[in-house]
Amino acid sequence: MRTSMLLVGFLLVFLGLALPGTQAKVIPRCELVKILRQHGFEGFVGKTIADWVCLVEHESRYRTTAFNDNGPSRDYGIFQINSKYWCNDGRTHGSSNTCRINCSKLQDDNIADDIQCAKKIAGQARGLTPWVAWKKYCQGKNLSSYVKGC
Repeated sequence: MRTSMLLVGFLLVFLGLALPGTQAKVIPRCELVKILRQHGFEGFVGKTIADWVCLVEHESRYRTTAFNDNGPSRDYGIFQINSKYWCNDGRTHGSSNTCRINCSKLQDDNIADDIQCAKKIAGQARGLTPWVAWKKYCQGKNLSSYVKGC
């Protein structure tokens, strides 16, 4: 019995190490600030880097593989981009796929395509109102703590 439990434990550890793609990359806050600055987010659609970092914290907790099932549609990736309007997941009926991207591409560690799509969303909306978490937790608040020390 003890030997079989040890074997099961070993297998779980081995699988956890052998399958790194199953773990989400969490982008540290200050690293995200740097990335967003490099991609021209400061002042884009009249919003600050702090607005975007607040959005990401409350939408995905900085996890690149974040996923949320909303029923008829789903949200994907670090910006939680919705399958009804912005990406194609092959399951959402009537998806307009405005960003012309497969939703699974929004869940890898390369966030360049996520950034491109997020900017398209914000540009079309002329702000961050498409993101419910931004409206609830960030809009109209002092967000200086999101970039402090970065």
